Amino acid sequence: MARSATSLLLRRFLRHPIPSPSPLLSHRRPLFYSSLSAPQSSSLVWSRAVSQALEKPQSLTSLRFASANAKPKLSADDNISKVLYSEIDCAERECVDGEDLDLPKGFPFEIVDNPGDQSITLKREFAGEKIQVNVFMELDDMGDMNEDDEDDGNDDDDHEDGNSPMPKISLIALIDKGEGPSLEFCCDLAADGLHIENMLLKRDDSSSEEGNAYEGPEFSDLDENLQKAFYKYLEERGISPSLREFLHEYMTQKEDREYLNWLKNMKSFIEK
Repeated sequence: MARSATSLLLRRFLRHPIPSPSPLLSHRRPLFYSSLSAPQSSSLVWSRAVSQALEKPQSLTSLRFASANAKPKLSADDNISKVLYSEIDCAERECVDGEDLDLPKGFPFEIVDNPGDQSITLKREFAGEKIQVNVFMELDDMGDMNEDDEDDGNDDDDHEDGNSPMPKISLIALIDKGEGPSLEFCCDLAADGLHIENMLLKRDDSSSEEGNAYEGPEFSDLDENLQKAFYKYLEERGISPSLREFLHEYMTQKEDREYLNWLKNMKSFIEK
């Protein structure tokens, strides 16, 4: 009897199976998961993927800002700095302070040497006159001088000791007597002496425009005795061929100092 009842119930169960859940419900995600539920792993992976996708643009933005703020260091800059450092080291060994140069006996001028200027100024007072001499050394003319010497085949005093010729030294001497015009001389100091290239009587500021003023003849066109008198005039005021050797040495040292300062300023600019 018991076995017959069991068989009867089994047959009824098979004829009427339990209805399957609605497809809508079967695809519906549960709101809560048990810590032991199977879907946990797939949901966790999906959640992490979403978080990483949201964080990725932010990291890219940070990289873009970091790239914008970083200063790219070019290899050319490094190379220039390296060469400048080496050149500065050599220039410092060769550079001599102008204060170590002894003044010639009886040198009557005060030397005004401003760092960064390519010239120096000699100043003095003489018999109520204010005398100012601007001194330049023409280093660019060295090549022309060497070519001229080769073409002419002539040796001057600079070559007697086997030395290369000295660069040309130019002077602009201004003699001011306080009131009225001043007298300006443009001169060159060469191995064979002082040469007056030109002279000009300059009017003061209250006078008419200098462009309309008569400047006088070329110095070389003056009477020979008058030319000699002007050379004597300058010599009496301390402007003479005896200045050449000292000025050449001083201007050579100044060129070394200015070059060293130029190298340091250039290095500072490159490394900013």
